[in-house]
Amino acid sequence: MNNRANRLGILVGAILLLTACGGTNTPASTVKAADAKSAADVGGMDKLIAAAKAEGKLNVIALPPDWCNYGEAISTFTSKYGIAVNSENPNGSSQQEVDAINQNAGTSTAPDVVDVGLKVAVSNTAVFAPYKVATWGDLPDSLKEATGLWYSDYGGFMAIGYDSSKVPGGTISAVSDLLGAGFRSKVALAGDPTQSNQALNGVIMASVANGGSLDDVSKGVDFFHQLKVAGNFVPVIGTAATVKAGQTPVLLQWDYNSLTHVKDVSTWKVFVPPNATLFGSYAQAISKTAPHPAAARLWQEFIYSDAGQNIYLKGACRPVRQTAMKTAGTIDQAALAALPAVTGTPLYPSQEQQVAAGTYVSAHWSAAIG
Repeated sequence: MNNRANRLGILVGAILLLTACGGTNTPASTVKAADAKSAADVGGMDKLIAAAKAEGKLNVIALPPDWCNYGEAISTFTSKYGIAVNSENPNGSSQQEVDAINQNAGTSTAPDVVDVGLKVAVSNTAVFAPYKVATWGDLPDSLKEATGLWYSDYGGFMAIGYDSSKVPGGTISAVSDLLGAGFRSKVALAGDPTQSNQALNGVIMASVANGGSLDDVSKGVDFFHQLKVAGNFVPVIGTAATVKAGQTPVLLQWDYNSLTHVKDVSTWKVFVPPNATLFGSYAQAISKTAPHPAAARLWQEFIYSDAGQNIYLKGACRPVRQTAMKTAGTIDQAALAALPAVTGTPLYPSQEQQVAAGTYVSAHWSAAIG
């Protein structure tokens, strides 16, 4: 967790914000885009845009078009700036994003930016470059690394999505329901919890619902072991394709991702457990070896602008600047009103709790699932 900035820091941040947005005349800068820690370092937004256009490309990774409306985000960015976006491994995990940075460093196809879970973000700061977007002051201190190595972009609640035509009684009202005989070969996770942030949080949710806590994920691992023994756990990574095919009729996912399955399965429903209302967020980071460093920084400016944040909101994701945008009157009110209802008391795992949970699951998952 970071301490809140003092009054002087806030004043300096406001001055930098005006500069980054082109509110003042900025002198030419000799700082290369790869070393820029703000748009002001390269001479302001106009200079950053020009440098990004000169590069002409941006490499992103693990961004499915339906995930938080990333398809629209990418097409809007390309239309606005004329920069082609190369999207690799759209169904990849957070860890695979970082692996791609390390494995492809020095090549033109390496990721420029990543969108990863907090556990992976906190654990891999050595491969990220510090950068503060113009709207840095709107981001809660608890959801950003102080120097700009990573910062949250959106979040949502862990949910159980299910095809109501294929579960007993057509409804799920508790996590414990999944242990019933009517759920044989039906329950899946949307990833490997030792690598996927989404899947890890599915295990954390199951733990909280079964007597565990944000500090004790063991009950979640035990729960999935019980699902395995009962024959209810499907050892397949759940995706839009497996849901459409009926292979994973019950899938633990973020609520915003689960909602996208309704277009393929009209009987799909989404349940957020009131006794395990687990919130989780993702974070953006720039690779310190990004082959397109200016485009990487421009992408961040776009994602954290009102336009970028509202694109997330249209995808049922809660943007990190939601509070500030509501105050400023710049939020998409229709998209805000369409967010899924949450009836329980939200739980917010800390960075330390996420890392500890991931460490425990990595050490015990294989033995539990076999």
